[in-house]
Amino acid sequence: KRPYVIVMIGINGVGKSTSLAKLAYYLKSNGCSPLLAACDTFRSGAVEQLNVHAKTLELPLYHKGYAKDPSAVAKAAIQQASQEGQDVVLVDTAGRMQNNVPLMKALSKLVVENSPDLVLFVCEALVGNDGIDQLSMFNKALRQGGHVRQIDGIILTKFDTVSDKVGAALTLTHVTGAPVVFVGTGQKYTHLKKLSSQAIIKSLFR
Repeated sequence: KRPYVIVMIGINGVGKSTSLAKLAYYLKSNGCSPLLAACDTFRSGAVEQLNVHAKTLELPLYHKGYAKDPSAVAKAAIQQASQEGQDVVLVDTAGRMQNNVPLMKALSKLVVENSPDLVLFVCEALVGNDGIDQLSMFNKALRQGGHVRQIDGIILTKFDTVSDKVGAALTLTHVTGAPVVFVGTGQKYTHLKKLSSQAIIKSLFR
């Protein structure tokens, strides 16, 4: 049986790998059996970083090192999860600036060839209009590669730093139609929360 596949995308330095680890912790806590797939084969240290999370969470990690085709690594990870009984595969991808054409092509290849159930876009809560530009470029790259859906959802990191500046959350969702699935509220694995729409509305009317 094919596992449920989640691909995490976003630019450099927004907390993608940490968000993936938090999501893995959340899934494990709720009775799932996740496998982490190290498909950032570009950034030095990315595999090791994910390995630290996997060991801490006592979860399996699939990796093939660096300079490999990320799509092939993801495919092999999904196959291994199927054989070993893991029911979710969390795919880490290279943080790319949205205008880096070769990396964006590699990302759309990974998404199109592996048909993930969920593509989650990770960005910082304070990013403002730049977040819309990022999301639009990622959507465009995926479409050009042959992916028919929009990005499925958003994880906002560093949400604990925004106080009442919740505009990015609203704008991103309004412009793209993609829901905010989780917000990151700190460094610990437990610091992943569902977005409270009531809290957002309250902070807008302060």
